[in-house]
Order: sequence, then structure tokens, then C-alpha cells
Amino acid sequence: MMKPSKKLKQRGAGKKQEEEENKATSIEDEMCDANNKKGKKLLTGENALMCHQCQRNDKGRVIWCQSCKNKRFCEPCMKRWYPDLSEVDFAAKCPYCRKNCNCKACLRMIGVKKPPEKKISEENQRHYAFHIVDLLLPWLKELQQEQMKEKELEGKLQGVSMDEVKLEEADCDMDERVYCDRCKTSIVDFHRSCKACSYDLCLACCWELRKGEIPGGEEAKSVQWEDRGQKYVFGIPKDRNKRVSSKKHMETPNTESCNDMAVAGDPNNPLLLWKANSDGSIPCPPKEIGGCGASSLELRCLLPELMISELEHRANKVIKREAFDKAINKTSDQCPCFYHSSKIRTNAIRKAANRNGSCDNYLYCPDANDIQEDDLLHFQMHWSKGEPVIVSDALRLTSGLSWEPLVMWRALREKKTNGDVEDEHFAVKAVDCLDWNEVEINIHMFFMGYMRGRRHPMTFWPEMLKLKDWPPSSMFDQRLPRHGAEFITALPFPEYTDPRYGPLNLAVRLPAGVLKPDLGPKTYIAYGYYEELGRGDSVTKLHCDMSDAVNILMHTAEVSYDTEQLDKIAKTKKQMREQDLQELFGVSESGTKGKADDEASKISCSMENKHTSNQSTKGLDINALPPDDSGSDIGDKPSFCQSEVESELTQCSKHNHEVNSSVKMHAGGHCTSDNQGYIDRSGFQCTDSDCSDQQKTGGALWDIFRREDSEKLQDYLWKHASEFRHIHCNPVKNVSHPIHDQTFYLTAEHKRKLKEEHGVEPWTFEQKLGEAVFIPAGCPHQVRNLKSCIKVALDFVSPENVGECVKLTGEFRRLPSHHRAKEDKLEIKKIALNALKEVINFLDPLPEGSKNRDEVVDVTKPKRQYGNRRGDLKSGEDQPNDEGIEERKPKKRGRSKR
Repeated sequence: MMKPSKKLKQRGAGKKQEEEENKATSIEDEMCDANNKKGKKLLTGENALMCHQCQRNDKGRVIWCQSCKNKRFCEPCMKRWYPDLSEVDFAAKCPYCRKNCNCKACLRMIGVKKPPEKKISEENQRHYAFHIVDLLLPWLKELQQEQMKEKELEGKLQGVSMDEVKLEEADCDMDERVYCDRCKTSIVDFHRSCKACSYDLCLACCWELRKGEIPGGEEAKSVQWEDRGQKYVFGIPKDRNKRVSSKKHMETPNTESCNDMAVAGDPNNPLLLWKANSDGSIPCPPKEIGGCGASSLELRCLLPELMISELEHRANKVIKREAFDKAINKTSDQCPCFYHSSKIRTNAIRKAANRNGSCDNYLYCPDANDIQEDDLLHFQMHWSKGEPVIVSDALRLTSGLSWEPLVMWRALREKKTNGDVEDEHFAVKAVDCLDWNEVEINIHMFFMGYMRGRRHPMTFWPEMLKLKDWPPSSMFDQRLPRHGAEFITALPFPEYTDPRYGPLNLAVRLPAGVLKPDLGPKTYIAYGYYEELGRGDSVTKLHCDMSDAVNILMHTAEVSYDTEQLDKIAKTKKQMREQDLQELFGVSESGTKGKADDEASKISCSMENKHTSNQSTKGLDINALPPDDSGSDIGDKPSFCQSEVESELTQCSKHNHEVNSSVKMHAGGHCTSDNQGYIDRSGFQCTDSDCSDQQKTGGALWDIFRREDSEKLQDYLWKHASEFRHIHCNPVKNVSHPIHDQTFYLTAEHKRKLKEEHGVEPWTFEQKLGEAVFIPAGCPHQVRNLKSCIKVALDFVSPENVGECVKLTGEFRRLPSHHRAKEDKLEIKKIALNALKEVINFLDPLPEGSKNRDEVVDVTKPKRQYGNRRGDLKSGEDQPNDEGIEERKPKKRGRSKR
């Protein structure tokens, strides 16, 4: 299959500017002892002026540390690199003593001390083990039943009873993984395999074949997105004469394809010719789809035949113990967030939705510094229900190491790795959120844009870039050891999140030597813009992670825009809105109606007064501002037309008083008044002095949907798919899966329509600096950056959500073979089986000297070597992996090795 093309653009701000910025930074970062020594008499003792940060002695006064009585810092370095520390703080304890020094030498020091592990008492270890057995035993029984069903069929094929069937163990090294050659799902035990060509087929594909279905889902041919040029992206009509961007760029084909067009009905499709035999046996598929077509597939196993039944037997013994009942019944049915009268009893919650008749509008939001031992049970009460959790002030747990972009860059660049890791390149790949194509940009210029902002020369439109995979998540600890240790320290509820020992993080329990999924940490560095632009927003589009995840906002930067640029942004928004009305809905702003008469009234720019603050106007409002997460009800605020706003006095939603009539509002509600007062959610600016002190504290806007609303959400997206844009700003015309395609972002208007049509509303909140967001597996979610943000995310596997992970794996296996989410990177069944084996061995130790009992439950025991090796697997397309498990590229078609 021919891969579609991908566009790569070279971004730059001029060679001269780049050289000046690089020179300015390098001067401050260089260690220049040699230069200082030339012709100078070095001062010693108390008179020494050498700054530990910049290694210069010509910057004037320095502050000596009274703690170590060795390090000193100059005034310029103190102000630039440690703005939160006063001179008194420096004198009492310098950054080196505080263990958050961000000079080049300290950032790159060898042998960084690992964060301490939380001590877990033996009583809690047993409690956590009981918790895992309680949650995983039902899944184990289902797995056993599935395998016995296939074994019973095999007995009928062989003409013997099920107990007489003896299965052959397939060969598998500890550092390999076996997966289905058809649906790319990891195989944990029973499967069917061809002796002639080693074609492996999972049980799910076998059952689908017997039902007459296409195993692993329908195939599809990819369709390229049309590149209609920059004018189309900005909504500029073709007959308009506008200056072309002077930006130099290099074009290469775009590798991300449009959504798929099914080819199941193609009579030449070899999948249609592959059928199960009448007796239930499965023939090897034809050569066109990877098999040999010469023999039948035989039932094999990867584990010792009695392993799962023995594991289930021992687990049943464990749950009959009195200690098990005592541990499991320890929790209370009453959530500490509310009284029995359903009144709020704590400040550790945040209202994030306004669903009528629902009891889950509030999210558990504890402060990291206040979390006690008993709070883990409170966390589990919400987590077991599939609710997100927000933990504030997570950075207070750390040493305070700077996450400023230039500090991270200094920690990485020019790093020597003795060949283990490639040297850091100055050019990096980013994704432009306007047309979703890759751009190549100098890393320093990217970070300068992070702090100061960048714009498209054609329209002055804010340029929203997302750094793609920097540094690679598999190398995070190698490339940023200090920052990696800092992130681990910041993780709340380490029982679940710590990637080294977390007793409730099942992924930790994979034995050494086994091929493990890459669960992070991974950085997400991107620009942001507070108002919703409607096109080109810095977003992570709607998707669903394969596992649980925790995301911490480590750094933010707010970019200011002058009045001239804001005017041009408003003008471009109007062009884009007109283009959307005509192209997506068949109507125009003037009222000319096309094929979508029923949409015209909703899209017109009219204000609909509401009695409650959480209801919004109808219409295509691509300029709507996001809701906040204050104590008031969460919801969309009214939007206003420019003509109506300019002539009226309005009210400030913060202080309930009138806004000065001279404040001018543009389409989309942005204020161009010189007054620097607070701009509230409706877009109006309050001139009250108290409002001026209010800052927009949120860094990212999250929308997380409930699992139970997933089907309704998909129905809405299927119905309205053509109203969204993706690559090159083309309308979405074909959909494989509305959520897993990761091509949709629901604007404020779409969220309003979703609630109106299906009664579905997400949890919506702003993530502030230092807040950790816990996202349960199976919850569709999307994120929009309100500021430039550095977020670090880590995936983990909690016992509460193993069922959801298995369900998602089943959804992913039905996607087309070239889909970005097709491959099973998590291998949840292998993780769950190993975790269950380990905790049962802990709770029910095997007697010493018991023959082969330990081998029976050894999930990763190497098998004897025989059989043919597999060919290479063509993995999914090289697309931006915005969230979730890092993509792996197996070396073998049927087997993957480290």
C-alpha cells in the first residue's frame, strides 16, 4: 500500500535574528574560566566574584551562600534564572544547596540521585495485593472461559474430549512478544498457528471468521488530504489579492492520510475469500494477506497448559480468607466530599459540569501538600467510578528546579552520550496546529516563540506550534535526568503513579527481561492562546488513551498581543467564519440559505439572552471563550455580536457593575480598550481596579467525557463529522472511528450542540500551573492550551481500569491495518496476568521444594526454540503521537523483540 505524503515546512525568523539570539544565549551559558584568567588577577576567599551560575567574575556584586559558604551568584543570574528567590533567600541557602541549581554543570551532572521511594508497610502491601486480586480475578475467569471454549472446539475437531486435548507450546523468548498477524493484538496464551508459515491468529479473529465476519475489522484504502494553499487555510477567497508569505519553507509529501474508505465490498478483496470451514477449523489465509493457504491453523499455547487454571484456583483460595474480607470491606460507601444530605463538606472539590440530575458534576481536587494516608481510599472511591481527579500544587513537593524552556534546552544541547544516544540536533520537528503538518524549526527559535509568540506573516494569525517528541520519551531520563527526577517527585498518589515501585501500578510488576511498553514520562511543549480561535487552536484533539495517565503542568508562559494584531486576528476570524458558513453549512452571514436551512438560524450572529450564566447562544461561535473553573457554575457564557456590544453598557460577571461604554468589542468578544482590566468569560473588560489584579491563571482547558457517554459522543461525531476540519483545514469526509482517529476537537459551539442533541456534557476545567490531572482509561478527552505550556505525562495501569483497557484493545483491533491506533502497544493481558501472578505468590507463597509449581505460574518462562521466524511488520504511519503509549516498531511480523 502506497503511503500518503506529508508536508514538511522550514520555519525561521531570519538568519540574522537567529544568530543574534544564539550568540546572546551562548555568552551567558559558556564556562569562560580561561578567558577570565587571561590578564586578570583572580580574587580569592571572600573577595572572589566568580558566579557559580555563569562562571564569570565581571558582572559586579555577588551574593555568598551562608549555608555552604562556597557558592556565590551574581545579581544578573539571580534575577534571570531564579526570579522567585530574593537576595536574602540566596544568602540563607543558595540554589545549589536547595538542589535546584539550573546552571549547565549541575543540569548535566552525572549520577543524579534518584527520588526516594515511599515506604509501604507490610500491612498496606497485603492490602494492595488483596485489592488487585479482587479486581483482576473476574477478568482471569473470563480469560479462562474463552480459552476453554476454544479448547472444547479443538476436542471436537480431534474427536476426543476436552480433557484429552494436548496443546503444543509455541516458542517465545522472554524479550519477544507474540501478536496476531491479522489484527496486531498481543497474544497472551491460546492462539492458532500455521506450522508451514508460522502465521499466528488470535482467538477473537477465529471467532469472527466463524461468524462470517472479516477478522480484525474491514480494510480501507487511504485518501490524501488536498492542499489548497495558505489562502484557503485562512479563509481568504480565491479572487482576493493578498501578499504571499515570504517564509522560506521546504515541502515534502504529507504522510498522514485522510480517514479511511472501506474496501470490504471490493470483490477482489482476498479477505472476502478467507472463510472458516464448516466444522469450525480455520485454514491458513491466502498469500495475499500474509499466509500460505496450504494448511489449517493448529491451536497452540504460550504458557504451560495448567497455568491459568492453577492461578484461578489459588486466587479463589485467597478471597476466602478472613483477612481478604477485612481488607476489601475497609472502604466506606459515603464519599467524604459530601454529607448524607448531599451538601458539600470539603473544599477539595471543583465543579466541572452542570448535568441535570447528576451527582458527578464535581471532581475530587485535593491539595498535594494535604494528602494523608487515608486520602488514598478517597481517591479510589472516585477513581473506581471512572472519574478524573485533579491534584493541585504538585510542584510544592519538589525542590523547585526550573522548567523554563531555555533551562531545559541548556540541559540538553551539546550533550555527549558516548554513542548511546544521538547528539542533540538544533533542528527539531513540530506540528503546526493550523494545518496539522510538520514543520522544521531551530530549537532555540521554537523556545523563543514559546515565550514571545510567533505569527503567520500573511495574516498576523498566532502561530500555534507543538514540539513533537522532544526529547523522545524512551530517553527522557537519559536526556533530562534532573528534570526526570523532579517529575517523579511531583507525582501524587505514588502508589499508583510511581513507575519504579508503585504497588498499584500493574505495569511495574512486569518481570525483568520482558519487553515492556513505553509508558513515559513524556513532555508536551506547545504554544497557546487564551481565546478560542476556532481554527488553528493549540489543541490535543479528542482521543482515548489505552491506559490510565497523569498529566502535570510544569511551566506556563503568557504571550501578549498588541491592538493591531488583535484587529487582524478578528478580521481573519470573520473570513474563516464566512468560509465555514458557506462550505460546511451552505449558508452565508447575509442570510442567503443553501442546503442546510435548519442550521442557518443556529449559525446566525444573534444574541439569545438567558436567565442562567451557564447557557450559551446558538450558532457557529468559533470565537467563544472557554468556561472557567471558579466557584460559579461551569458552562458556556453568552457570546455577543459586535454591533450589539459597541452600543450597550454591559455588566462584569465578576463584580456585577457596568463596563465603560467606550470599551470596544470585536467579533468573538476581545476587548481593544487601552485599559488593562480583567476580561471576563463573556469577553467584556471590567475597569474596576480589583479586576485588574485578577490574572488568567489557567494554562490548559480540559474536556473529559464520561465513559458511559462515549457511544452518544460517537453518534454526534458521525452525524456532524463534515462540520470539522483537519489536515490542510480540509473538511473531514471519512471516519474510521470518531474518537480513535484523533481528528476532531469540539469547540464551545459543538459542546453546546452535543448537550442539546444528546444530553452529553464533559467535565470542563482549567488546569493551573502545578496541577496534576488523572485521566482514567476509557474516558475520551481533549485539551486546548490557553498559554504556552510544558506538560509532562506518565501512563500507568491501575487494577480498577484493566477491564477498560481490555475493552479498548478490542476496539483498536477493529481499526484498519494502517490506522495510528491499530497496534497493541500496551499488552494489557500480559501486564494483568503477571501482576496477578506476583500478588498471589506474595499472598499464597508456594511451599519450598514443591515440584514444578513455580514453573506453572511463570508467565515469562522461555520456551524451546523451533519453528520459522517471521517477516517484518509494517507498523502504523509516522504520525504525531499526541497522547498515550509511545509507538513501538516491532522487528518481526509475528514476534517483536527488544
